[in-house]
Amino acid sequence: MKLAYWMYAGPAHIGTLRVASSFKNVHAIMHAPLGDDYFNVMRSMLERERDFTAATASIVDRHVLARGSQERVVDNILRKDKEEHPDLIILTPTCTSSILQEDLQNFVNRASIISDSDVIFADVDHYQVNEIQAADRTLEQVVRYYLDRCHRQEKWDQFLTDAPSVNIIGIFTLGFHNQHDCRELRRLLRDLDIQINQIIPEGGSVEELQNLPKAWFNLIPYREVGLMTAMYLNKEYGMPYISTAPMGAVDMAEWIRQIQKNVNTLALSSSSKRVDYEPYIDGQTRFVSQAAWFSRSIDCQNLTGKETVVFGDTTHAASITKILVREMGIRVSCAGTYCKHDAEWFKEQIQGFCDEILITDDHAEVGDMIAHMEPSAIFGTQMERHIGKRLDIPCGVISAPVHIQNFPLGYRPFLGYEGTNQIADLVYNSFALGMEDHLLDIFGGHDTKEIISKSLSTDIGLIWNPESRLELSKIPRFAREKVERNTEKFARQKGIETITVEVMYAAKEALNT
Repeated sequence: MKLAYWMYAGPAHIGTLRVASSFKNVHAIMHAPLGDDYFNVMRSMLERERDFTAATASIVDRHVLARGSQERVVDNILRKDKEEHPDLIILTPTCTSSILQEDLQNFVNRASIISDSDVIFADVDHYQVNEIQAADRTLEQVVRYYLDRCHRQEKWDQFLTDAPSVNIIGIFTLGFHNQHDCRELRRLLRDLDIQINQIIPEGGSVEELQNLPKAWFNLIPYREVGLMTAMYLNKEYGMPYISTAPMGAVDMAEWIRQIQKNVNTLALSSSSKRVDYEPYIDGQTRFVSQAAWFSRSIDCQNLTGKETVVFGDTTHAASITKILVREMGIRVSCAGTYCKHDAEWFKEQIQGFCDEILITDDHAEVGDMIAHMEPSAIFGTQMERHIGKRLDIPCGVISAPVHIQNFPLGYRPFLGYEGTNQIADLVYNSFALGMEDHLLDIFGGHDTKEIISKSLSTDIGLIWNPESRLELSKIPRFAREKVERNTEKFARQKGIETITVEVMYAAKEALNT
C-alpha cells in the first residue's frame, strides 16, 4: 500500500468494484468508512450511466468500532438480497477498513446461510496489490467459484460449440476505450465467421459462466485484466488463449493468424472446415485501415526522426511503442509502464524499440525523465498530459488512468483495423509539424490571450546585455521562450530598455508574487 496524492492505479477495492459492477445483476458491498465510497459517483459520471451503480457502502463508524462490524455487514448483505435480488453479492473491504483485521469471510459464511443470493468475499490482499491486480484476481475468483460449483453439482456440459467460438475476457467498466474496442472486436469476429460465446465481465451474467468452457478458445485483449482467468481456464479445461493485443497493423495480422491457427487445430476434431484468413488480412490492411497507406505518405515521413516518450499500462505502452517505431518511423527515446508486477513481459516486448526503459509508479520520476529528454511529443496517461502542459510539450493520451475526455460519445477504438486509423490520427495530431512550427516562430506561439506589447515582435526597443543572454541560454529550451517573453513584458511595464541578469530575477520574483 502506498500513500500518495496521485496514483496511476487506485486501491484494490476499486478493481473489485469495477468487476462486480460490470456483471449484470451482481451487487458489491464495501466494508468502508465514509470517503471510500466515491466509486459510485465516479462510475456514473465517467461511463454516463443512466442506472445507479450496484454498489453499497457498509459504513464503518464509531459505533461499529465499539461493537464490531459483523451485525451491520450481515444486515446490509441480507437487505440488498431482499431489495435487489442479485445473483451474486461480493463483499470487499477497503485498504482503510482492512486495518481492523476482521474476519469478513466468517461474515460471508453467516450471510450465505440465509441469503437467496450467492455471497463471496473478495479474496484480495489490499496491502500488496493495486486496482489492476485486484480486478484480475476478482474476475478469476468469480469464474472459479461458478465453475467449481458446476462441477460439484455435475451440471457441466463438456461439449464445444459446433461452430468456432470464443470468449472475450477483460472488457469491463471504466476501461480505456473498452466499449469501443469491444464493438470493433465484435465486427472483426463477425467478419471471420467466429461466434462470440461470452464477453466477461462487461454485460455478462454469472449464471452463464458455466458455459465458458464451450468456447473453442479465449481472447484476452488487455493483459491487465483477464489473464489470470485465461490461465485458469487453460489449466483446468485445456482452453487455448490469445493474449496478443490486436493494436496496430502488424499485431493485428499476427492476432488474426493466431486465431486461424487455433481454429484449424480444433477443426480437425470437429466438422468445421479449415480457414484461410490471409486474403482478409490483405484486404483490411490495404483498404479498411488507412494507417498502412498513411505510413508511406509525405505527412508521416515528416515525423521521421521525431523523438517521443511513451508511458502507460503494459498493453498500451508496449503496443504504441512498437507502432511508433516499426509502423511510423518515429523514435521512442523512453518507454515505460507503471505496472511493476508485469515489468519483465514489458521489457521483453519493447526490447530494441526504444533507447531507455522506465518501470515506475512515481509520477515525479516520469516528469523528471520527460523534462530531461525534451521530446517532441508524449504518449501517456492523463498525468503525462498534465506534465506536457507544464513543459509545453504536446501529449496524446493512450492509456488509463482516464479522464472524462477518454469516454468519447463517438466511435474511437484503439483495437482492430479502425483502431489503427484512430491511433495514426492521434499520433499525427500530437505533433507541431512543418509549417505550424514556422508559423509559431513568426507569431510567437499559441497564446494570444494576452497582448505583450503593441507590436507582435518581442524584441523591438529592448536590449539584452551579454550577461543576460548567457543566463538565458542556460535555461532549458522548452522553457526559454516563456522566460524571455515574461522578462520582456516585465521590462516594458517598468520602462526598462536594457535587460540585465538583475532584471531577469526581478521579473521572476514579480511573476511568483
